[in-house]
Amino acid sequence: MSATATTPKSATSVRPEAPRRLSFAKVLLLVAGALVLLSVVSALVSAKDQNAFYSITSSGQVTAALSMAVPIGLAGLGGLWAERAGVVNIGLEGMMILGTFFGAWAGYQTSPWVGVLAGVLGGAVGGLVHAIATVTFGVDHIISGVAINILALGATSYLAKRWFGPLEEEGGSPRQSPKVDDIQDFTVPGLSDWLADVEKHHWFFVSDVAGLLGGLVTDISALTLVAIALVVGTFFVLWKTSFGLRLRSCGENPTAAESLGVNVYLYKYAAVVTSGALAGLGGVFLAMVRSHIYNEGQTGGRGFIGLAAMLFGNWRPGGLAMGAGLFGYTDALQLRNGGPTVHALLLLAAIGLALFAAWKVYRKAMVAAAVNAGVAAVLVVWYALTDTVPNELVSATPYLVTLLVMALAAQRLRMPKAIGRPYRKGQGK
Repeated sequence: MSATATTPKSATSVRPEAPRRLSFAKVLLLVAGALVLLSVVSALVSAKDQNAFYSITSSGQVTAALSMAVPIGLAGLGGLWAERAGVVNIGLEGMMILGTFFGAWAGYQTSPWVGVLAGVLGGAVGGLVHAIATVTFGVDHIISGVAINILALGATSYLAKRWFGPLEEEGGSPRQSPKVDDIQDFTVPGLSDWLADVEKHHWFFVSDVAGLLGGLVTDISALTLVAIALVVGTFFVLWKTSFGLRLRSCGENPTAAESLGVNVYLYKYAAVVTSGALAGLGGVFLAMVRSHIYNEGQTGGRGFIGLAAMLFGNWRPGGLAMGAGLFGYTDALQLRNGGPTVHALLLLAAIGLALFAAWKVYRKAMVAAAVNAGVAAVLVVWYALTDTVPNELVSATPYLVTLLVMALAAQRLRMPKAIGRPYRKGQGK
């Protein structure tokens, strides 16, 4: 019998296709479709609740959403740096807490920008501790991250009582700092006023787009611009430089990277310390832009939501930014107008799930299509039979949206291959 006849068919089988990346044109089509969907939903709910109609696409809503998205995005960006180098960092919440505390403390003592630097350094110290524990001593990444979250909360609570407690005359207390000076905001002159005029006409689609764009050019904090630059810079550094290639190789195959002369420990340390610094900057944003004070518990789990945004973005900066924007938008919805506005979100979610179900039918995934269609039907009935959403669900909106989005996005995730795995120096020699 010839060798050709005995060759197993599996040897020539085709490898499974990797998830396709969306082209720029497809991204633009998706954005345009989302804008149309928002306009349609706004038109449908306007007769039922005028206030909810205008808050969905208003410039104020977008400005609030952007301010909510920035700390989530910075935390997620920190997670991206660490996990691309193979280190799981669920200590982002604790590093954000360190950023809020030290940023507000230094900002009150000196100036806002010194506070920004202090908050970044505070988060970086948390990242350094995590790197020492996981990279040098091989501690389980999850255990180390949980420990950092607990230690950061305990340390800042103690220091707040010691440093802010005696400052009652200046507005301090054992749980909060005195007020910190504002960081400069920017508004594009002319364009902001023109978009506001168009928004007031309430034209279908046109006014919606004007409201969305107006929120992006009105009262934008300087730290927001810094955060946008960091997202772009992260993409350039990690995907367009040799440094980024070496760092990502440490998260894919550190043994092979070391065999090629890469100092794996050094790159892991750099990644995790940078991760902490970015999370600390997210904490600074919460303390010095959102509220102008340090307040105990003000991070509110945003470090964990940042991790969800990173997963939603499939460990890439662009997708992460989209995820942070989505979570920030829903967070702003529930804070600005409460139940009636979140009630309008039910219809938006129902239409989105119905479209997703149609896509699953096209892909012949009938079970997934049926599940999504069923959930969409439940949301439509809920919307039709009620006028608002209970306050208990309103406050949980960002977390529910996080769970829903992660359930839908989980099928396309591709994490770094060596993430969370123990590595000891010398394995590649």
